[in-house]
Amino acid sequence: MDPTSFDDLKAQAQTFVIQLLKEDFPAVVSQFDPQMTSALTPSQLRESWKTVIMEAGNLLQLAVNRTAEMEGYRMVFVKCQFENTAVDVQVVFNSEGLISGLNFSPQEVKYHPPAYVDEATFHEIEVTTGSGEWALPGTLTIPEGSGPFPGVVLVHGSGPNDRDETVGANKVFRDLAWGFASQGIVVLRYEKRTKEHARKFTPEVIAHLTTKEEVIDDTIMAIHLMRERDEINPEQVFMLGHSLGATLAPRIGQQESKLAGLIIMAGITRTLEDTILDQFTYIYSLNGKLSEDQKAELKVLKEKVARVKDPELSDQVSPQELPLGVSPAYWLDLRDYNPAEVAKTLHMPMLVLQGDRDYQVLATKDFEGWKRVLEPREDVSFKLYPKLNHLFIEGEGMSTPQEYGIEGHVSPDVIGDIVSWIKSIR
Repeated sequence: MDPTSFDDLKAQAQTFVIQLLKEDFPAVVSQFDPQMTSALTPSQLRESWKTVIMEAGNLLQLAVNRTAEMEGYRMVFVKCQFENTAVDVQVVFNSEGLISGLNFSPQEVKYHPPAYVDEATFHEIEVTTGSGEWALPGTLTIPEGSGPFPGVVLVHGSGPNDRDETVGANKVFRDLAWGFASQGIVVLRYEKRTKEHARKFTPEVIAHLTTKEEVIDDTIMAIHLMRERDEINPEQVFMLGHSLGATLAPRIGQQESKLAGLIIMAGITRTLEDTILDQFTYIYSLNGKLSEDQKAELKVLKEKVARVKDPELSDQVSPQELPLGVSPAYWLDLRDYNPAEVAKTLHMPMLVLQGDRDYQVLATKDFEGWKRVLEPREDVSFKLYPKLNHLFIEGEGMSTPQEYGIEGHVSPDVIGDIVSWIKSIR
């Protein structure tokens, strides 16, 4: 097979999915590259796949939906239309035609609430954050009983996230919302602008996109909505950011100085471009040795990182010369932003949380970066969780992208620590 031929890869992806449907997991795993083989066993794959199709019903149709290419990898999306739902199976091929990535994207995966959730103690209503062309649908999770209650706005990580911050088989923000509401805290979560209005993000719009349009403007609208609700104490509105949302939390705190506090979950203190380089280096090194192709890809990425740092970077530079094909406007917006130093200037309590197994945001660099700047302050608390990954879900050994495809839940320790901290702030 010519590994560069998309026709061959389409056929291979379809055969691969048929093997999944037949539950021939040894045959499926035999097509993985060494990194995937070490990261995802047949039993783990079986567990993840069965979770996805548990209530899907009979298969009605299977077809290649689309293809894509990024950073030397080729992706084939195979759509499986079942009786009750549709599932996109994303199969990622390396340059040798081996499978180096796998993701299942169901239209709706049944959510299994963790033990710390008591659905009898809260209810949910649909709300709209903001107005006009960028209005966003959201969900307000409200404890039963008489308020006013403390309130938390949840702010997503990178990418076009839904209101649950669904990552693979996991729904991080639904865990947080239902966990907090079970203990007397109102939570607002909403669709991210880049997901809800994806079609509006034309190349012309993306060329000028910064974190202001991607995250900050909508977060501020959400905070204002919370203050207007009768169920919520307007003096007790907190913001919780995860990943990119956590990194931008100090910027938001600058504009919303009356927030009761910031909760920073896995926020970086390094530059974004250095973080991306570290992530790719880590992923490529999981099987112990870099291939020649991976070495070449990292060399190109290092050149792109250097381009971001170039004092001569301007909005005239092609996005293809920059990491992940992101426009120069985005990088220029972040150039002088130091999250920890900005946080130092804020007059509000903060809680900084980090999983020690997180390979996307590093305890040794980012968490220590927050501590180095903020630890002298009595109103800032820190917590490191030895077994938790980037999603604050427990696991063992080195964290991998593939584990996100296995259903899990935000650790009860994290839920308990955040609830206790919120209720301690007066």
